[in-house]
Amino acid sequence: MEEAELADFIVVKALEDSVTIIGLTRGKETVIHHTEKLDKDEVWICQFTRDISAVKIRGKAEIFSKLGKIESGKSC
Repeated sequence: MEEAELADFIVVKALEDSVTIIGLTRGKETVIHHTEKLDKDEVWICQFTRDISAVKIRGKAEIFSKLGKIESGKSC
């Protein structure tokens, strides 16, 4: 089985427009690899790979992983 097939996934559901997802690289320096922008109710599925080690989320969203569910963003 290849490494990518064993990597963890997360699912992000935007709870408002303009939720930004930033994929960060691994290595000696952490840099932005790519960004995604979601509008309300859009869903994005992310797989961690040998290149992507972290994800930063700006805005109100639900994040689902094997560890459970968490909500990002400011509470009103």
